Amino acid sequence: MERMRIIAGPCQHESLPQSLEIARECKRVCDKHGIEYIFKASYDKANRSSMQGKRGMGMEATLIDFLALKVELGVKTLTDVHDYVQVARIEREFKDAVDVYQIPAFLCRQTDLIKAACATDKIVNIKKGQFMAPWDMKGVLSKTEGAKDVWITERGTSFGYNNLVVDYTGLMYMLDTYEHPIVFDCTHSAQKPGGQGDSSGGNRDYVPGLARSGSALGVRNFFLEVHPNPDVPPSDGPNMLRLQDFEQVVKDIVAYSYGGYE
Repeated sequence: MERMRIIAGPCQHESLPQSLEIARECKRVCDKHGIEYIFKASYDKANRSSMQGKRGMGMEATLIDFLALKVELGVKTLTDVHDYVQVARIEREFKDAVDVYQIPAFLCRQTDLIKAACATDKIVNIKKGQFMAPWDMKGVLSKTEGAKDVWITERGTSFGYNNLVVDYTGLMYMLDTYEHPIVFDCTHSAQKPGGQGDSSGGNRDYVPGLARSGSALGVRNFFLEVHPNPDVPPSDGPNMLRLQDFEQVVKDIVAYSYGGYE
C-alpha cells in the first residue's frame, strides 16, 4: 500500500522562527506515525480577494528561509508558482530551496505555467480548480508530459456563491481513474471564498471530519494548513488548523485509513 504523505504548513511564510516551529512539530508527528512529511508555505499569495489582502514576504526572503529550514530539519518543501517567469527564476537562483512546485487551483489550466513546471526536475502538484469536474483533469494532465511526477489535489468544488463542498464521488473517481497520487486539501475545502467581503472565510471545525472521511475513502495524501494562532495570520486563518490540533487529526487519519495502516 502507498505510504501516507502529509503536506502541512502555514498559508504564507511569515518568519523563519515560526515556520521552523510549525515544521518541527509536523515532522515530529508524521515521523511518529511513519508518514512522509512535506513543509508548505507561499512566498506570494497572488490570488487575493481584494487589494487589502496581504500577499507574503516575496520569493527571495522566503526561499532563503526555506534553505535554512531544509538544513535545520531535513524536510522537503512545497510552494506555489504563478507563471513561467517565477519557475525560471527559482530554477536559476533558488533551485535547491523547493522540492515540489504547486499550481494554484485558479491557474490549473494555464498551459505555459504547467509546461514550465513540468520541464524541471521537481514534482508538480496541480490543484483541481473549484470550477472543474474531476474528469476535466484529463485535459490538464495531457500538458504534463516529461514531468518527474505529478500529483492532483482536490480542494473543494464551488457550490453557489462564497461556498465550497467536497464531492466524495468525484474524489472516488480521481482515486480510481488517475495513475497519479491524489491529494485531499482538507483545509481549503473548509474555506468560504470571499466570504468575509475583503477576504475569505471558512470554518476550521470541519477539517477533522473531512480528513477522517477522506482517509476512510482511501486517500493516502493530505494537505493541511496549520498555524500556531490561526486567528491572526495574514491570510486563510478561518480555515487553518491550530498547530496544537495537528497531532489528533493525524491520529484520526491513521485510524480511519482504508484497509488499515501501520
